[in-house]
Amino acid sequence: MTISVGTEVPDVTLFRATSDGPEAVNTKEFFADRKIVLFAVPGAFTPTCSAKHLPGFIAKADEIKAKGVDEIACLASNDAFVMQEWAKSQNADGITMLSDGDLAFVDATGLELDLTGRGLGKRANRFAMVVENGKVTHLAVEEPGAFEVSSAESVLTKL
Repeated sequence: MTISVGTEVPDVTLFRATSDGPEAVNTKEFFADRKIVLFAVPGAFTPTCSAKHLPGFIAKADEIKAKGVDEIACLASNDAFVMQEWAKSQNADGITMLSDGDLAFVDATGLELDLTGRGLGKRANRFAMVVENGKVTHLAVEEPGAFEVSSAESVLTKL
């Protein structure tokens, strides 16, 4: 079943790169007592993700945070090291890069995209959500191949 507005985010472990190596991020703790915009991409360094999705959130970060958002996070099924390098290549200093390499979050939320037949395996579907105090207040999930409802501009209209 796919997560929906009003549902709490699942209690799973994601990872982010640090100077000491990958650091576990418990989602219950990460989303507690804060307002966070989380957007997911099928893969770091992929065309739409690198040309439009992440750059849009980088460009609109100040506007999004001015709407009371504490943090903007990008999730992908790539490992934490790849996410770190992608952030560097995109100058994504204000975006928290989260690795869901085990698909724990996307499996628990029903937001998986199966691209096995295209050589890409199982990944996060492209989506954006607003989470307040651990509860989803807005969710926009793209149709496969689309990039419309999960853009930074679209999220801004929902804040």
